[in-house]
Amino acid sequence: MGALIDDLLAFSRIARAETRQRPVSLEELVKEVLTDLQRETEGRKIAWTLGALPETFGDRPMLRLVLVNLIVNAVKFTRTRPRAEIEIGSLERQNDGVVVFVRDNGVGFDMKYAHKLFGVFQRLHQSGTFEGTGIGLATVQRIIHRHGGSVWAEGRVDGGATFFFSLPSHRR
Repeated sequence: MGALIDDLLAFSRIARAETRQRPVSLEELVKEVLTDLQRETEGRKIAWTLGALPETFGDRPMLRLVLVNLIVNAVKFTRTRPRAEIEIGSLERQNDGVVVFVRDNGVGFDMKYAHKLFGVFQRLHQSGTFEGTGIGLATVQRIIHRHGGSVWAEGRVDGGATFFFSLPSHRR
């Protein structure tokens, strides 16, 4: 219950917090998140693939929270795999600015429920199977929308998932 309350408070603060746009190295943020997760992933076989990640403009703490939520989800939903594969990278798109993705070989999800992924308290797996409060992806969406971007996901049941977010290439 304490985790749920903390997550709800953080989620509501994001709506009120001022977004401070500054240059942000996404590569540096990912490395920080992975360092922070070392203890949690200790003893697991995880093959990390890190592609080139650009510098962008945004609120550094908010973008770090986006990456924490997406990477933690990838770690969590690959837990049933003997060897997890998690890839983090980016795609350059002229109209969208930068697109960042986190791909895993985890349990995945049924695409017919993809529209529910980013809603508060929406969970596509039973709560007893995977821990969480159902607020992480809603937080990701709120932060990315505040930056003028968008979020989406692709997945296949038992075939992994890829979560994407786009950020405008220009400074707002």
